[in-house]
Amino acid sequence: MAVADRRNRGAILALTGPAYLWLTATIFLPLSAMLYCSFLAKSPLIPAPVSFTLKHYAAFIDRPVNQQLMLWSLQLGAIVTICCLVVGYPAALALAKVIKGRWREAMFLMVVLPFWSNALVRVFSWTMVLRQDGFLDQAFHFVFPDAPSINLLFTYPAVVIGLVHSYLPYMILTCYVSLQAIDDSLMEAARSLGAERWTVFRRVVFPLSLPGVLSGAMLIFVPVIGSFMEPRILGGAKGATLGMNIEEQFTVTANWPLGAALSFTLLAIVIMIFAVLYPILKRRGVWA
Repeated sequence: MAVADRRNRGAILALTGPAYLWLTATIFLPLSAMLYCSFLAKSPLIPAPVSFTLKHYAAFIDRPVNQQLMLWSLQLGAIVTICCLVVGYPAALALAKVIKGRWREAMFLMVVLPFWSNALVRVFSWTMVLRQDGFLDQAFHFVFPDAPSINLLFTYPAVVIGLVHSYLPYMILTCYVSLQAIDDSLMEAARSLGAERWTVFRRVVFPLSLPGVLSGAMLIFVPVIGSFMEPRILGGAKGATLGMNIEEQFTVTANWPLGAALSFTLLAIVIMIFAVLYPILKRRGVWA
């Protein structure tokens, strides 16, 4: 028995070892280097003796603008996540329970199609749609010739539209996996007991699909609050986020320690949010 256990552990290590080694090399080592950089008194680009300080972390508290940008980033993450849920969940439900055969394959192709193009190209394509005299404005004037022009570029809704377009597939795919795993006989049993469609959805379908909803929400919320490309291109000054400030510290002012400190501050706040939500979701049986 002991020999068999050792063989099983050896097989598991052989199968999982390369993956965990790759994760260590590509995730933890860069994070460790960034954490080290966040405590440096001066940027590593400056030839000076190495000294450490906490002033870059204190800058988050001392500068109210950083706190305001954090609130705006969290608000943007919540709005985009909710929009993705409202749009993506019905699409996932239709894919899992309504659409069959080749039509399902065609719809899946439409879902994953955005991943086939560069993210920067997708964002710039929205500038052609949302600007004045863009595709949206021209289509609107074709239907209503005397209507005023539509110019959503460099507005908050433009940022939300761009981010929802970028991250909507994550919500659709994760919800689809959970909905596809629900046995149709459970819904048929509920209907046979007299439950209406809305009751079946509220009491059976949605609770069983919550793991997929939460997985999609995490895959969307976390990167959105640190996003900078969509807010900068589509929102301009009205799309300011903490992610834009962090990006400027690395690319414009070359203040790498401050950018690293703001990055880890953002990471710590996200971890605290999930730490607060975890006991609540665990009591409701959503997370084991």
